[in-house]
Amino acid sequence: MTKRIYLSGPMTGIPDHNFPAFHEWAARLRAQGHAVVSPAELGEGKTWAECLRLDIRELCTCDAIALIPGWEGSRGAHLELHIAHRLELEVIPLVAPECTCAAKDMPFGRCCLVDKAWVRFNAALKETGQ
Repeated sequence: MTKRIYLSGPMTGIPDHNFPAFHEWAARLRAQGHAVVSPAELGEGKTWAECLRLDIRELCTCDAIALIPGWEGSRGAHLELHIAHRLELEVIPLVAPECTCAAKDMPFGRCCLVDKAWVRFNAALKETGQ
């Protein structure tokens, strides 16, 4: 089934705003037949907040959010994930290229590296009562 998937991941402070990684993941998901919304393709706002407003508007039109490896260090990705949870979107953790576990070949590539980050994120949510 085709899904409209929003890509979320680190951009601030990364060379080229991490656009190469966003383009790579968008191409992979599109090759699987999905419609992809990538912040790297939405155009640029003048400020971080303006960009985030545009990104959130697009996120709200999606069925799922896909988390690019390294998302844990991004305050924007944390906010996008929080919104995705509240909107009851499917959450798709993507596999880091360096992953060597057997699960990396599964659809959407959930793996041990992502699971460890996911456990830390869920623990942080519980600590804040969300």
